[in-house]
Amino acid sequence: MMRRLLIVVALLFAWAAPAHADDISASARGVVRIVTIAVVDDEVVGFGHGSGFAVGPNRVITNAHVVELASRYPDNVVIGVVPSEGDKSYQGKVIKIDQARDLALIEFSGVRLPPLTLFGGKISDGDSLIALGYPGNVDVATARSAADFIKPQSPVRSQGGFAGLRQLSGVSVLLHTASIARGNSGGPLLDRCGRVLGVNSAITHNDDGDSTFAFAIAGSELAAFLGEAKQSFATVDIPCTSVEEQMAQERSADEKARLAADEASRANAARAEAERDDAITQARNRAETARENYMAGAAVLLVLGALAVGGAGLLLSRERRREAIWVAAGGGVLMLGAAALFLSRPGFDETKVLPVPKAAAAAAGGTTNTAAQGKLVCTLVPERSRVIVSPTDRVDLDIGEDGCINGRTQYAESGTHWQRILVPDQEANVSVLDFDPATGTYTNTRYLLSSEQMKQARALRKGVPLKECSSDQAKRAELATQQQSIRSALPAVYNEKLVYRCAPGGEPPAAAAAK
Repeated sequence: MMRRLLIVVALLFAWAAPAHADDISASARGVVRIVTIAVVDDEVVGFGHGSGFAVGPNRVITNAHVVELASRYPDNVVIGVVPSEGDKSYQGKVIKIDQARDLALIEFSGVRLPPLTLFGGKISDGDSLIALGYPGNVDVATARSAADFIKPQSPVRSQGGFAGLRQLSGVSVLLHTASIARGNSGGPLLDRCGRVLGVNSAITHNDDGDSTFAFAIAGSELAAFLGEAKQSFATVDIPCTSVEEQMAQERSADEKARLAADEASRANAARAEAERDDAITQARNRAETARENYMAGAAVLLVLGALAVGGAGLLLSRERRREAIWVAAGGGVLMLGAAALFLSRPGFDETKVLPVPKAAAAAAGGTTNTAAQGKLVCTLVPERSRVIVSPTDRVDLDIGEDGCINGRTQYAESGTHWQRILVPDQEANVSVLDFDPATGTYTNTRYLLSSEQMKQARALRKGVPLKECSSDQAKRAELATQQQSIRSALPAVYNEKLVYRCAPGGEPPAAAAAK
């Protein structure tokens, strides 16, 4: 046990360096260098290179002109796919090529890359854009040998602005000012959130000092090409919001919620005080009425007792001694009852007046929430979410007792929430899934990590004490401890945060209150 604890601590210190999550760096992990080597009679007679990016775990996009010779002479030209991470390169083959659009789809095997996501929304003039790729002039300046061209390394990024939509030989292209060079061909043009806007393809000549512009095959052309190739791809049309902007919105929303809660608490307290004052007034009125009734009853008994005593005297004067004794005794009883009734008349103490249940609930902070449970339909709340690569389809949940979700996955206690951290074996991301039963809010916070970070996360995940649903408190506590170790090792800033509003199955999700 001590050895495992030491390993966890060591990994936590080893992973303390990353201060934030960078969307562009996350996308760069799916960017590759494309190398073509022409061989005739076992002799290398030609060499070329460009860039590309993953649209599937084992498929990448590049320009047709980068792999044109390989498509024409597949027996003599080898395509190399060099990822940005790792220590190996892989051989690829052309699956589909479109010379008109200048696009090609390459397949390879041996490693799984994180696919990039296409942005399907509108681009506005002046929007900030980022180009990723392997410009040849940088390679020439830094390469020490031919082996450096097939050595994995991170792509070069450059930033510019969107300068307009144009037609180039009948193909829609994006005109932009991000600096690219020969070798960037086939690399992605991204927005600030790392979503693909286009495929870099060409640059203008800068004769006589003219400004240089670049062309990228538009995302609409890329989507059409992938559709014709029957290649699935991810697409998102939600506008880009920076992590800083999103977190500022969250802080603002939290502050508004806190102020609203304070105001509601004050209003509830005032309402409870008013209801208590009303209860005291009503109790005082009831007490005074009862007191008056007791005193009136005592007076009646006193009068009757006095009359009885007087009647006894009259009977005694008429020598009716026996009847006189009984009447006198009855009068005495009546007079004693009058005294007892007078002395037992109710008083009033407002400190003993209890608040009505409604006031007590209000003073406690409002109505009581009923914890969400059972089958729920959860839909995305765009204004509270930051979406860069993930689909935004609805999520169906079946919330069982003790954090059993969908009848198969055990979530761990995290305060009043249920939480599960997913560290997949193949994908390069970690998801923190959180469900708040009180508000019916489901959150998926995603961190897009490097291959080294994923190795460390998987090391922390090893020996998961609990996978299936269980009522074993000890095992659930161990799961919560392990998840906290993974959570502490994640970067300080997430890449994505998808917030869902959940409602019972069959009800419109909008009926559930967003907290």
